[in-house]
Amino acid sequence: VMQSAMAAAERVTKLLDNTETDAPILSIDVLEKPERPQQNGVVFEDLHFSYANKKPVLSGLNLFIPKGDTVAIVGATGSGKSTLIKLITRLYEPQKGAIYFDGVNTKTLAPNQLRQKITVVNQDVYLFSGTIEDNIKLGKLDATREQVQAALHMIGATEYLNKQKRSLSTEVLERGKNFSSGEKQLISFARALVRDPEFLILDEATANIDPEAEAVIENGLGKLTKGRTNLIIAHRLSTIKRADTIIVLDKGTIVESGTRNELLALGNHYLKLENSFSNNPA
Repeated sequence: VMQSAMAAAERVTKLLDNTETDAPILSIDVLEKPERPQQNGVVFEDLHFSYANKKPVLSGLNLFIPKGDTVAIVGATGSGKSTLIKLITRLYEPQKGAIYFDGVNTKTLAPNQLRQKITVVNQDVYLFSGTIEDNIKLGKLDATREQVQAALHMIGATEYLNKQKRSLSTEVLERGKNFSSGEKQLISFARALVRDPEFLILDEATANIDPEAEAVIENGLGKLTKGRTNLIIAHRLSTIKRADTIIVLDKGTIVESGTRNELLALGNHYLKLENSFSNNPA
């Protein structure tokens, strides 16, 4: 126990002693392209990235997500899907290339200004000790109870949680271990809806749900993505079908793009991936 505690304390101390600035704001003067006029949406331009100077994860990736569209990204493990999320939220910086949000280079924005525009819903939902209401208000502490209730109702979670005898004041144990995967996912959807982001990212957000909650979650997903720009990383065919465009990544580059029917007609990369989806109703 002491050895484990000492190892943990060493890691925490190392983090606390770190003086590196989180996502530093760069002056417009030092950037080759601080803006891309008349580009409403999210642009990934010539992105190159590798972790710790190892094998490239992204190699010259170019992608435009028009404002209000839903784009799904599919690909094998290690193709660079989740890396895009880390780059757009500036948890990492590309070695080359730039990302533009409504025409503005994200490196010119303060981290909190950029991240207020974006909400990421992950596969593994993290709930904290407190109440359901506390967890939903996590990204917007000034949200009212009425706003929280409206968010739950909009995604269809109110009736489902009532059946499980849950209320806004229900206590959540650490990591939400007293909640099912479906309940946690619905709470994360309500949390995202309360934040009302301009850009929503779903990273395998429906991968680990229980069958009882699946229909409710699919309905909630439709309400959550409506009227905003969405990037979906998914393996579930039902989720991918929502996309206006499907992008197929392979080894850090885009190898196919189009609607589902267009990609199926090609009979190549996407068809192979769809055949491997565990939740293929076809």
